[in-house]
Amino acid sequence: MEKSLTLRHADLELAATLHYPKQTNGESKSPAVIICHGFVGSRIGVDRLFVKTARALADAGYYVLRFDYGGCGESSGDYGALGLDSMIGQTRTALDYIHDMDSVDQRRVTLLGHSLGGATALLTAVRDKRVKQLALWSAVGYPFNDIVRIVGRKAYDEAVQKGSADYAGYSLQPSFFDSLSEHQPFQAAARFSGDVLLLHGTSDDVIPADYSFLMQKVLWTRSEGSCDKEIVFQADHTYSTRRHQEEAIRHTLDWLKLQEKRQQEWHHWSI
Repeated sequence: MEKSLTLRHADLELAATLHYPKQTNGESKSPAVIICHGFVGSRIGVDRLFVKTARALADAGYYVLRFDYGGCGESSGDYGALGLDSMIGQTRTALDYIHDMDSVDQRRVTLLGHSLGGATALLTAVRDKRVKQLALWSAVGYPFNDIVRIVGRKAYDEAVQKGSADYAGYSLQPSFFDSLSEHQPFQAAARFSGDVLLLHGTSDDVIPADYSFLMQKVLWTRSEGSCDKEIVFQADHTYSTRRHQEEAIRHTLDWLKLQEKRQQEWHHWSI
């Protein structure tokens, strides 16, 4: 079952879709995944990637919440005026919604972020201990540099000089770029103590696959939390073929199930 809903964050109305688990595996509470879309994206995803991901996870017993950041998809607001700090806050509002559900196991809440949504998910997890696990797909590593490279230096200069610049129909303001420059995911990553999955395609020409290798090295320096990495051969930034979509979803679901198995084994051992 799927339900459309509206999350309220400050003066924003965030369009969202909640997927209910088709099976509960005999448990009174089920794990949950929140999907964080990327730059000028939506909760649907390119080629419906996030719809397919959410339905596959729900089939496997997860609650899944996917939502549009302010100014994207069906949500209200001006995306180019909000910035990364607002996206982190909006993600925490999504966490509020999930944590208010009695049927969700609060010990098993995962953020799944793609591209800029990956950076947002990581930065949210560092600030919010309710996030227990991260699945980062083709995650942005240097928000300012990566987004300026995507939109083009000309667009950035125009935003600074004229107060805004058009990119794909979005009006990006200087404050948007300023917010990107204030965050460094590679530096923040060491402060997250949960388990992490890194997933990247070898043919990603938007965000280099090298980022996932570097992030893994950073995460391995932590005293707590595991880090696993999956590289999808020939996949592009949005996993735009059916085979690559299915592979990304399968790797993620297998990893989530592995974490549950590890937790159960640790629980039994500790008893």
